[in-house]
Amino acid sequence: MLEIIAELLKLTVFAGLALAGMLVIVIWKKDLKMKVTYLRLFVQLVALISIYYLYTYSLWLLLMLAIILILPLFLGRFFCGWLCPFGFYSDLITILRKASKVRYRLLPDRLNRILNQLRYVILVFFLVLPFLLGPIESWQWFLGLYLAGPFRPMSILLGPLEPLIIPWETGVKFFGIDISYPYVTDIILYSGDSFVITVSIFVALTFLGSFFVRRFWCRFCPTGASIAIMNRLKGFKWAPLLHLNKDEEKCTKCGICKRVCPLQVTDMYEQKGGNITTSMCMLCLRCVEMCPYEGCLKLNVSGKTVFKSRNWL
Repeated sequence: MLEIIAELLKLTVFAGLALAGMLVIVIWKKDLKMKVTYLRLFVQLVALISIYYLYTYSLWLLLMLAIILILPLFLGRFFCGWLCPFGFYSDLITILRKASKVRYRLLPDRLNRILNQLRYVILVFFLVLPFLLGPIESWQWFLGLYLAGPFRPMSILLGPLEPLIIPWETGVKFFGIDISYPYVTDIILYSGDSFVITVSIFVALTFLGSFFVRRFWCRFCPTGASIAIMNRLKGFKWAPLLHLNKDEEKCTKCGICKRVCPLQVTDMYEQKGGNITTSMCMLCLRCVEMCPYEGCLKLNVSGKTVFKSRNWL
């Protein structure tokens, strides 16, 4: 009982410090073009620490998987833009690229959209794979609590959440600390004795990809699959609850929203007005933050505006 109380106190203190940190950023950062960016980086750091803590409990891993699969119904790809550790690493690599004064590369729009659709194919594959491996006995459903047995392929959906420092033995240490990288646990499981080469190639490709192409992995990550498309179906107009909205009358087609989008989403620029429903958007709010026209772009929650563009010129 005392251990539970101690854990709850730790979580309470951590939550309080996180809220205080966000408040400090909101008050301190006066530059309207970067305030949300700083806030998002801080939230991503808090999420990374929280996920490291959750990784110490197998049952919580199952809860995280459920959240990842259900959350898009309500919030679209908010998890990708604000909470995903792999996305956070990509943003840090972007900061490194900017410091090196290296320009990013743009993917052809057609290729970018194909990659976005590919995420659904990958997601469906991993969701049905346990059933393709053979009959699943009733007692094996309990293995789902530990993402083991026939449910092991589904753990790949947790790949982007794997922290760089993890609370178990990995065989790879840095100053006595066990280190890892997103997807490395599964790569080691499936690649066998050749895991060193496979892991090295994967880390190099994803690092270089993120260095030259903004949020490279996020463009086809199966974990980031969004079912925001459901809001177009009858009976699902309420889903998701989180939307970007555009006021066509205030838009001058300056193109800033299109240029600053990390995932090269063009819908905000091309669409005449109303809610932006594309599942490619990860709700990072960079377009709203950079739009120089008062109230042209907005973030709405259940139809209520919680954040809108400001005139920072």
